[in-house]
Amino acid sequence: MKKVLALALVAAMTATMVLGCGGGNGGSGSSAAPGSSAAQTQAPGGSQATPGSSSEAPAAEGLVLTTDELNIEMWDIASSDPTKTVQEGPVQEFMADHPNIHINQVHMVNDTYKQDLIVAMSADKAPQMFIHWTGGPMNEYYRSGFCDVLDDLYDAYNKVDYLESGLSMCRATDGKLIALPYGGLSATVVYYNKKMFEEYGIEVPKTIDEFEAVCDKLLENGIVPISLGNGSKWTGSLIYMYLVARYGGPEAVINAYYPEKGGSFADEPFVKAAEKVQEWVRKGYIIEGCNSMTSDAGGDRAKIYDNTCGMLIHLSSCGGNMKGDMGEEWYNETLGAFKFPIDTESEKAGVNQNVAVGSAVGNAFSINSKGNEDVRKALWVLANQYFTTDHYAANMLEQCNKVLSINGLQENITDPVVMVSWDTFADATHTQLFYDQYLPASVAEVHKDTMSDLFGLTASPEDVCQRLQDAYTKYLEENK
Repeated sequence: MKKVLALALVAAMTATMVLGCGGGNGGSGSSAAPGSSAAQTQAPGGSQATPGSSSEAPAAEGLVLTTDELNIEMWDIASSDPTKTVQEGPVQEFMADHPNIHINQVHMVNDTYKQDLIVAMSADKAPQMFIHWTGGPMNEYYRSGFCDVLDDLYDAYNKVDYLESGLSMCRATDGKLIALPYGGLSATVVYYNKKMFEEYGIEVPKTIDEFEAVCDKLLENGIVPISLGNGSKWTGSLIYMYLVARYGGPEAVINAYYPEKGGSFADEPFVKAAEKVQEWVRKGYIIEGCNSMTSDAGGDRAKIYDNTCGMLIHLSSCGGNMKGDMGEEWYNETLGAFKFPIDTESEKAGVNQNVAVGSAVGNAFSINSKGNEDVRKALWVLANQYFTTDHYAANMLEQCNKVLSINGLQENITDPVVMVSWDTFADATHTQLFYDQYLPASVAEVHKDTMSDLFGLTASPEDVCQRLQDAYTKYLEENK
């Protein structure tokens, strides 16, 4: 096993020494290098997508698959409905059209997925197809030999008009295409109870000052402003990352990532963001005991349903989860969404506020064929043809609130909650990929651990930031 994967394994397998299968849902490019094309997103748009399926013009026309028996294992994190049923659809359709090819679709637990994947890789038992979030870990999988290069298949057979920002996130540091988008745009947005806001005369905030005024108003009326299931750790990071982006713009992470730029993850924007998080915790803006509540179990959403909390800062997919939990009527009448507010003081100082925290792919598929060309071609067809059909895109939009990374699909958005996710990317000049996906795996684990201490008030802002910087410095020294 190559050194890079061994380093990731040390960070990830402490609590997981055997392979595990289970359920999970949710979760927070290109190269892990900030400032690359994947660190920026173009305004979504373009021609109408022309995806294919067994009942449409095939995206892989001319590619003949084997008639031999194949048994293939595929891992994802779609373990709860509606996502589970929607994402099982393309697999079932593929097997119906190719009865000699059996896909064992395994739904894994999101919170331990990366650990399980690394353990499987270390034992040479990795699945032939698996999802990931791109970023630093994707490049580690590639360097360790677990991601096939797909450029030849893309050049010869692709007919899907993927968003360029999504494709760029699926390229390795050497420019090779090693994955395909499938999970849909994954923005971080602020969900809120429309009825509650109307009852208390609250306007949707556009600035952090206005957002804090909203929190104060909710507290005055006995409502906890923000629900948070930070037992998952990456959920608290969504708030922290956006505050860093507002205080430091895209340059904060770029300067910290590149040592030659002289920056650090302990620089002022990071410390200031950590201070603001702890200020919000102490003021009661964030629900007490957030570190004991997990997002996968839906505890954070439940606090919105029972009117304990007025807002939830979460991913695009969470809107679909809430619709599935509570039904169309509650969803349409009660749930609203808005973009994370800007910081006016930083804006006046010239800090770019048009930074979106999220991913232009949500998740991506990589293929680990181990040199079996029949497997590689079959999984290319599954990912590129069956996971891009018009009806799959419609199901993802209608049932999961997710828009695939395909040009033209924004024309089908009628839901204002979903439109906030699209607009988040359309209006942004930069997209900051989630830190736990952007950073090398060993460093990402340290970041998530510090989020527990940050929101739990068990470490100072300075200590939280310095621990991340120390972990990154160690990673750089070990990978010279």
